[in-house]
Formats: sequence, C-alpha cells, structure tokens
Amino acid sequence: MFWPVISAVILLLLFLLIYLVPRFIRACEAASPADWGSRGITRIAGFVRLYCQYFHRFQFDPLTLPEDGPALVVSNHISGLDPFLMIAISPRPLRFLIAREQYERFGLNWLFKLAKCIPVDRKGRPERALREAMAALEQGDVVALFPHGRIHLDTDPPRKLKAGVAFLAKKSNCAVFPVRVDGVRAAGYTFLSLLIPSRRARLKTCPVLDCGGVDQEECLKTLAACIETTSIETTSGR
Repeated sequence: MFWPVISAVILLLLFLLIYLVPRFIRACEAASPADWGSRGITRIAGFVRLYCQYFHRFQFDPLTLPEDGPALVVSNHISGLDPFLMIAISPRPLRFLIAREQYERFGLNWLFKLAKCIPVDRKGRPERALREAMAALEQGDVVALFPHGRIHLDTDPPRKLKAGVAFLAKKSNCAVFPVRVDGVRAAGYTFLSLLIPSRRARLKTCPVLDCGGVDQEECLKTLAACIETTSIETTSGR
C-alpha cells in the first residue's frame, strides 16, 4: 500500500510541474514591460515585476521614456530592492552602473553580463565606467544609475551627488528621468530588503530634466531636489 501512494504523489507532482511551470514562464514573459532582446532576460524582468507587484505591493508612476534614443534614469538609493523596482516599470531595458564588487559576485556575474550592466571600479579608475556608459548612450541605450554612489537614507548626513550623471547628461545631450524610491520596509539593507515584504513600495517619477543648458552644479542641485525629498512614511534600518 505504501509504494502505490508514493508513486501516485510523485506522478501528481510531476503533472503539476509540467502543467504549471510553462504557464508561469509565459506569465513572466507577458508581465515584462520591456523587450530585453533575450527571451530569458525578458522573462526574468517579468518575474521581477510580478515579485515587486505582489511581494512588495508596488505602486508607481508611469516612466515615460522615449521609444528610442539615449536616456538617463536616475534614482535615490535606499536598498537592494531599488533596481528591481526600476526594472519593473521601465518600458525599455536599463543598463545599470553597479559597483564592480557586486558585478563580480559569484553566481550573479552571468546575469549582470546578460543584462549589459556596467561595472564601476570605485577604488581604481571609475572613469572607465563613464566611458562605457557614454558609449552606451551613443548607441541609443538607456543608462540607469544611483548618483549617491551607495545606499543613502534621508536620515543620513547629506551626501553630495556624484558629478558623473551631470557629465553624461551634458556630454550626450540626452534627457534625465529622475525617480524616487520610497516605502521599502527594509530600507538601509541590501539583501534583507529583498526578503522582507514592504507594506507599499513606491516609485515616484519627477519632471524630465534637460541639463544641456545649465552648468553642472545647477543640474545636480535640481536632481537632488527631486530624489532627496523626504518621505515620513519610509522606514529604515541598518
């Protein structure tokens, strides 16, 4: 009696696996707001959107990017969840500038390469990343970055934005699309923010910036005014 029951359970699990997995994959592909040029990456992006929507109760403003041509998407950085939220709303693939130590992290390097992330050597020659980002913009890609350079909460001491974003905007003559992440329950943490569900993660879009006609400091000042706006509903921790 024992083995027939076990066999029946195994067959049922196999049936559910064969039936549900393809449906889940198709759902992920359909959920992605952007075509990442690879079905695998597009499905991962779709999964990210579903994960943000249901696990973090994600609410967002539409991110209205041009259908083609270069653009910069710039955000505050409060947790490891931030890039996932940006991917979840972007109608185009994003090429993130990320720290080289994260880019080379074991088990994730292949994914960062497929997504065409741009590694930043913060202790060596960060200008190489700027050149690569500039080349991406010249190819008509959308580059995403966090100008604080690391996780920075509203409660932290003021931190000046990195000038690289203004350099890229002026040099490429492309528009800057500022967004602000808020409402992440485990703000201040990298991996914990991915595991703890948020009460209501939010992403707010700000007016598009044109830094071509202003100097670098004015560009950074205007950008900071958007992404550093304090929200009393954001909880944080270290």
